[in-house]
Amino acid sequence: MRLFLALVPPPGLRERLGALADAAHARCGGRRMPDESLHLTLAFLGEVGDDLAGELAEEIRSLAIPAGCWTLDAWGHFRCPGIVWVGGHRPDAALQRLHERLWDRLEAHQLPGRPSRFIPHVTLLRRAERLEADDLPHVDLEWSYNQVTLIHSINDGQAARYVPLARSRAT
Repeated sequence: MRLFLALVPPPGLRERLGALADAAHARCGGRRMPDESLHLTLAFLGEVGDDLAGELAEEIRSLAIPAGCWTLDAWGHFRCPGIVWVGGHRPDAALQRLHERLWDRLEAHQLPGRPSRFIPHVTLLRRAERLEADDLPHVDLEWSYNQVTLIHSINDGQAARYVPLARSRAT
């Protein structure tokens, strides 16, 4: 099964992110991410066997992460494959530490794939036709978080569906 670890926005923030996705879609085209799919990926694990997925779910349920607050105040894009996202102007030290801590645990399970660079962001569009963000609305959001979610990405030929498998303890 295809897995990743993520922060999932609370409903009010998800709605505000959805409004930004609407604005970006109107300006840039492409495929808008559904509101229920909006998240911040902390670690993409790829294909994982059922036994290891069960071990990871147990570990995530036992994990307590420090509460944090991430400021989203910037638009960005990845030219290939045309992703438009929102994130922060400045690196966020707490998110970087959380990312590193999670990868330390994942590598203990022999999982490869720690990226050389971590750019916290929420993908709003894929395959955007335009990547300019000049006239997109100002972004100024605060995301308070205290839980990590292990998510199963199911792709059945349609848009991917994300199914939560386990959540860390709330702090």
